[in-house]
Amino acid sequence: MLSKLNLYQTLSWSSFSEKEFTSAIVKCNNSLAPSPDKLLWGHLKHIIKDKMCQDNIIAIANVCIELEYWSNHFKILMTIVIPKPTKLSYDSPKFFRPIVLLNTMSKLIEKVISNRLQFHVILNNFIYQS
Repeated sequence: MLSKLNLYQTLSWSSFSEKEFTSAIVKCNNSLAPSPDKLLWGHLKHIIKDKMCQDNIIAIANVCIELEYWSNHFKILMTIVIPKPTKLSYDSPKFFRPIVLLNTMSKLIEKVISNRLQFHVILNNFIYQS
C-alpha cells in the first residue's frame, strides 16, 4: 500500500512570466467599478506597460508564492448592496444584491494563478470528461 506521501506529488512552481500577466490583463474590462484601492483596470493596464512596473508586480506575485503568504492589503474588500429593480417593497434582504469589490492588483495576480492552475489541471487530466 502506498503511503500518503507517494500519492501526492509536489508541484514545482516556476516564476511567473511577463506573458502570463500580459495575457491575463488584456481580458479585463476597463469599465468595471473601482476597487477599494481605487485602481481601475485601465490604470493597471497603463502601469503594466512600463517594464519596471511590470517587473515589480511580477516580483510581488512570485514572492507571495515563494513565501506562501497573501498580503492583508490583497484581502481588503468593499461590499456594495444594490436594490433589485421592480420590487414593490425593500423590507427583505432577498430584494438586494451584494457585490463584493476586491483590490485590482490582487485580482490580477489571482487571474494569473487561476490560468496556470487551469492549464495544469487540463495538462494532467485531473478532471474526468465523459
